Amino acid sequence: MPLPAARTPLAHLEPAIALGALDGRYRGVVAPLVDHLSEAALNRARLHVEVEWLIHLTSHDVVPGADHLAQGEQDALRALVLDLDAAAIAELKDIEAETVHDVKAIEYYLRRRLVEVVGADRAVALGELVHFACTSEDVNNISYALMVQGAVTQVWLPRARALLDQLSGMARELAEVPLLAHTHGQPATPTTMGKELAVLAWRLRRQLDRVGGTTYLGKLNGATGTYGAHVEAVPGADWQQVSRSFVEHLGLTWNPLTTQIESHDWQAELYADVARFNRVLHNLCTDAWTYISMGYFAQVRGQGTVGSSTMPHKVNPIRFENAEANLEVSNALLDVLASTLVTSRLQRDLTDSSMQRNIGTAFGHSLLAIDNASRGLAGLDAVPEAMARDLDANWEVLAEPVQSVMRALAARGVEGMTNPYERLKELTRGRRIGQAELVEFVRGLGLPAEEEERLVALTPATYVGLAPRLLDHLEG
Repeated sequence: MPLPAARTPLAHLEPAIALGALDGRYRGVVAPLVDHLSEAALNRARLHVEVEWLIHLTSHDVVPGADHLAQGEQDALRALVLDLDAAAIAELKDIEAETVHDVKAIEYYLRRRLVEVVGADRAVALGELVHFACTSEDVNNISYALMVQGAVTQVWLPRARALLDQLSGMARELAEVPLLAHTHGQPATPTTMGKELAVLAWRLRRQLDRVGGTTYLGKLNGATGTYGAHVEAVPGADWQQVSRSFVEHLGLTWNPLTTQIESHDWQAELYADVARFNRVLHNLCTDAWTYISMGYFAQVRGQGTVGSSTMPHKVNPIRFENAEANLEVSNALLDVLASTLVTSRLQRDLTDSSMQRNIGTAFGHSLLAIDNASRGLAGLDAVPEAMARDLDANWEVLAEPVQSVMRALAARGVEGMTNPYERLKELTRGRRIGQAELVEFVRGLGLPAEEEERLVALTPATYVGLAPRLLDHLEG
C-alpha cells in the first residue's frame, strides 16, 4: 500500500528538516565545512574580497585623488566580515531578492555599511570604489579559492592526516604479525599485516602530499580578462601589478591569463587528487572488510552498537561499508567537478557557477567517509591466532622459496637442480601439503647441507622476507 496522500507535510516544520543526509543525520561530522563551503560562507568570502579590494585601492593610491580610509575605518570594514551573523545573512538575502544578483547584493550591502563607517558624505565618493572595475567573477573566483583553501587546509587535510597517522600506528603495531597473503583470492607468499597496512598508508600519504601542495589561483582582470575598464578609468596605473599584489595579499597565486573566468584548472587538479585519495581509502575499507570476514580482525564489542536487527551474534563492519558508500558519492561529484569546470563556452557561461555549489557536498561525503573509516579502524583487534591457522594450513606456499633456492644453485652449477618450477608444481598445484610432505621433498633434492637445513626450518609464518623492515619507509 502506498503512503497516504493526506499526511502531515514535513517541508514546513520547524526546525527545518534537512533534505540530505549531510545536513541531517551526519551534520555533526561535517559541520566544520559549513564555515568554508556553505552559501553563507560564500557570501562572507565575497564580502571579504570586496572589503579588501576597497582597502587596496585606497591604500595604494590606485585611483588618483580618491579618499583614504583611516586605520580605524579599515578595521571597522574588516569587522563586517568577522562579525557576519544571522541578521547580516538575512539582510543579504533580502537585497538579493531585489537585485536578483548575488554579487550585486554584496556590493549594495557594503555600500550601506560604508555609510555607517565613514558617514554619508564621504560614502558617496568612496562608494564608487566598491566593486570598482570588477566583473562578478573577479569576486567569485577569489572567493571560491579562499573557501576551498580554508576547507582543505583547516578541515579536510587535518582529518585525513589524522586517519593516516592512525593507520600508520596500526601498521607499526602489526609489523611482525605474519599473514597469509592472497593474490587473486588464492593463498600466496606470506607477508605481515603491518606491511599490508603500510602499503595503504604509503599510498594515502602520497595523495595527501599532492593535496597539501595545491596551488590556489586567483584573478582580477575584468569582464574579459583585458583590464579594459581599469585602463580606461585610470590609464596611469600599473593594473597588472595592482591585480597581482591584491591576489597575493589574499594568500593566493596570481593567474595572469584568463577569460572572464579564472580557468578552474587548479580546482580540477585538486579534485582529482582528493578523488584519488578517496579511491585508495576505498581500497583500505574493502581490504579491512575482507580481513574481518576472514577472522583476521575482530570488531571490538561493547561499543553500544547493534550488528543485526535479527541475529544477535553479529557485529557488522558498518563503518567500512558506510565509508565505501560515501566515498563513491564524493567521487561521483569530484569527478564531474574536475571534468566540467575546465571548460567554458568562449569567454563565459554559468555552468561553473551551478557546479561549484556542489563542492561542499563532495568534501562533506569524503569527510564523513574519513570519519567512518577512522571509527572502523579504532574498533578492530588483530587476531594473530586466526592468521596463524591459515598459514599453517597452507604449507604449499613454500614451493616458491624452495624452487628459488634451486634456481640459484643451478645458476652456480650445482647438479640435480634442473626444472625446479616444474618439480614444485607437480608437488603442490591443486592440492594441500603439510610440513611432513614438504620436508620429505626437500630432503630428497640433494641440496647442499646449509641450504637444506635452512629450507627445512622455514615455515609459512617465518617466510615473510623483509616485510617487518619495510615499515621503516613510513618514517620518511
